[in-house]
Amino acid sequence: MNCDVLVIGSGIAGLSFAIKMAENSPEKKVVIVTKSTKEESNTKYAQGGIAIVQNFEKDSLEKHIEDTMIAGDYASDREVVKMVVEEGIDRLKDLLAWNVAFDKNKQGNIDLGREGGHSEYRVLHHKDQTGFEIEKKLLWKLESLENVKILSHHFAVDLITEHQLLGDLYEKIRCFGAYILDKKSEEIISIHANATILASGGIGKVFGHTTNPSVATGDGIGMAYRAKASISDMEFVQFHPTALYEKKDGNAFLISEAVRGFGAFLRNKKGERFMKKYDARLELASRDIVSQSIEKEIKLTKGECVYLDCTHLEMDAFKNHFPTIYEKCLSIGVNIEKDWIPVVPASHYSCGGIEVDKQGKTSITNLFACGECSKTGLHGANRLASNSLLEALVYAHNIFEYLKEEKLERPKIQLPEWNYLHKTDAIDFQRVEDLTYYLQKLMLQNVGVERTNKDLFLVKKKIEKLFMEVEQMYKTTKINIPLCELRNMLSTAYLIVENSILQKENRGCFFKKDNCLNFNDFVF
Repeated sequence: MNCDVLVIGSGIAGLSFAIKMAENSPEKKVVIVTKSTKEESNTKYAQGGIAIVQNFEKDSLEKHIEDTMIAGDYASDREVVKMVVEEGIDRLKDLLAWNVAFDKNKQGNIDLGREGGHSEYRVLHHKDQTGFEIEKKLLWKLESLENVKILSHHFAVDLITEHQLLGDLYEKIRCFGAYILDKKSEEIISIHANATILASGGIGKVFGHTTNPSVATGDGIGMAYRAKASISDMEFVQFHPTALYEKKDGNAFLISEAVRGFGAFLRNKKGERFMKKYDARLELASRDIVSQSIEKEIKLTKGECVYLDCTHLEMDAFKNHFPTIYEKCLSIGVNIEKDWIPVVPASHYSCGGIEVDKQGKTSITNLFACGECSKTGLHGANRLASNSLLEALVYAHNIFEYLKEEKLERPKIQLPEWNYLHKTDAIDFQRVEDLTYYLQKLMLQNVGVERTNKDLFLVKKKIEKLFMEVEQMYKTTKINIPLCELRNMLSTAYLIVENSILQKENRGCFFKKDNCLNFNDFVF
C-alpha cells in the first residue's frame, strides 16, 4: 500500500494532524493506523482538560510559561514552552471550529478550571470527559474527508528504514513507512509513505498499575528505538497522585487533578491534612510533589492509601462538573457526599520520549513524532497538568505546516516483504502473559515514585535476561500482538531504567534515594 502520509496513532495528535493535512491537500492520501478501535487512545481518557490562557485580566502567557517552568523543575526548554503557550490561542480556534464543546459559566463564557501547579484558572474542560469530547469531534470531522483512510485493528510492528533494505546504505537513516499487522486477517502489509508520523501515545502499561488504557504499551518508542532514533528523558515518568485505590492490579480509574482544583482535601489514614508539611501550595502543588508526599504519608501511617475528602464541597456543583467520577465512586460503595475517596499514585505520563525539534522532526529523515511518545522539551522533569493536549495540538500543527511546504518524494524502491512470514511455531500466550506481568511487577516495585540504584541495577539485569528470552520467542513464533507489545514494553522499560541510573539529580517526577553509579559498589 502507498500513501503520502502514514499516521500511527489515533489520539488528538494524530487525528488533528490528519484533518489539517487532508483538508489542505485533498490530492494527498493520508492513512491512519490504530491497533484498537479508532477512538481508543490516551486522549479519550483525559479527564481534566486543556490549559490555554483566556482570562487576560488576571492571567497571562508569561504566568503560564513560568508555571510550566516551575512544574518542570526548570528542565524545560523555555523557547519551546513559550512557543506552545503562545500558539495555544490559535489551536483553541481549531478545536472550536471542529465543534468541540467546552463548559460555559453563567455569563456564557468558557468556564476555566484550575489544577495543581497552575497559578490561575486556565483549564478548559468538558465536565470530566474533556478528552472523550475532543476525540469524538475529531473523528466526526475526519468522516467527511474522503482522502483519509483509518485502519482500525491494525498493529504497527516496525518502521521500515535502511535496516530492512538490501543494497545501498545511507549516512542518515530514512524512514520509508511501516510494516502493519492486520489483526483480523493476520497478514502483514507494507505501507510505503513519503512521511511517517508517530503519534502512538503513552507507556503506562509498562508499570501495570496505571491510569492509561491497555493500548499504552510504548509501541512508538519501541519502534523508534529499534530504528536507532534519538530518545531521551525516559526516567521522567509522571505518577498521577490520585488514582482510585481498589486493591487490585492493572488499570486504575483516574480521579482528576481538577477535583483538587475544585477544593478537595488530601487526608492520611489518621484523617490529617498532610500537604502543609510538604508544600505551601498544599493540594495544588505540582504532581511530582503531591505523589512523593502521598508515598511518604502511606509509609509513615502504615496505610494502604490516602484519601481525597470532597464532603465539604457544594455537591450539586460537584455532580455537574464530575459526573463520571461521582458515578464510578458510587459503583464501588464510596458516596462522595459522606465518604472519602481512597487514592494512591499510579503511572500516568511519560515526559520523555522520541526527540523532536520544533517542527516535530526526529533524528530519522521523514519520520516525525508528536504527542506523548515524543520529547519536545515542554515538560522537562515533570509535566504541568493539562499541558499535554495543548502540546499534541501544537506539534501536530507544526508538522502539518512543515509537510505542507515540503515536497517529500517517495523513493523509488521496492520494499522488502516482512522478514518473518515463514515462522509457524505456535506462541505460548500464557508464557507471554506471565512475562508481561513479571515485567510490570519489576517496574512498579522498583522504578516507581522512589528508586534506588541498587534496585535499578538489579532490574536492568533482569530486563536484559527477559529481553533475550522474548527475542528468541519473536524469532521462532508466528507474529502476534501480545509478544510484539511485550518487546516494546521491554525496550521502554530498559530506557527508563538505564536513564534512571545515569540521572544524578533528583528533580521533578524523578526521585532516587541514593546517587552511587558504580554497580561494583553494591554487595548482592
